[in-house]
Amino acid sequence: MTDDADTGTEDDGLAADGNTGGDRESIRRAADAIASGGLVVYPTETVYGLGADALDPSAVERVFETKGRDRDDPLSLGVTSVDAALGHTRPTTLATAFMRAFLPGPVTVVVERDPSVPDALTGGRDRVGVRVPDHSVARTLLEETGPLTATSANVSGNGSVTRVAALDDRVHDRVAAVIDGGETSGAESTVVDPEKGEIHRRGAMAGAVEAWLADPPV
Repeated sequence: MTDDADTGTEDDGLAADGNTGGDRESIRRAADAIASGGLVVYPTETVYGLGADALDPSAVERVFETKGRDRDDPLSLGVTSVDAALGHTRPTTLATAFMRAFLPGPVTVVVERDPSVPDALTGGRDRVGVRVPDHSVARTLLEETGPLTATSANVSGNGSVTRVAALDDRVHDRVAAVIDGGETSGAESTVVDPEKGEIHRRGAMAGAVEAWLADPPV
């Protein structure tokens, strides 16, 4: 899953007049829903994501239920920056350098988690995928909420969602808020474990990722 991420006050891509789904009021409502343990749908530069408090096992469980997803199929950790990711993970020097090279962006980076990340998110594994979306709305939401689940807002087995109108009713009926940021690119993020030099899923920027792994600058 997971536009330039300018979150400044002058031209950050967020409407102030309430006419756009990605305006500040809709983000505030979504943040309030997250704080209450609810689920939200939010745009990224790739596809729409299904968000819940990634550090709350009960909220994470609701994401699995809504998607009909196998609990052994882990979810990723969405954060607003690499520095925020370092508060919940234990990457090596090489992995940190990789994250700083590619994030924010359409890449999910698999690293060692720390104890703040619940087993529910990772299926009990000691590693977690980190996503820093390169999208102003997503990152503004993350600044308000802290870490969110980063998984596509679809029912497992169905295609990813690039428009709010395409949301499955089984998802739409279970979320407390939907932020409409318009149509997204539809590209999937590349999933990579830089410490192991492995690409688990090829997607956006896969060529650049391969080139970095072949000759890491650290």
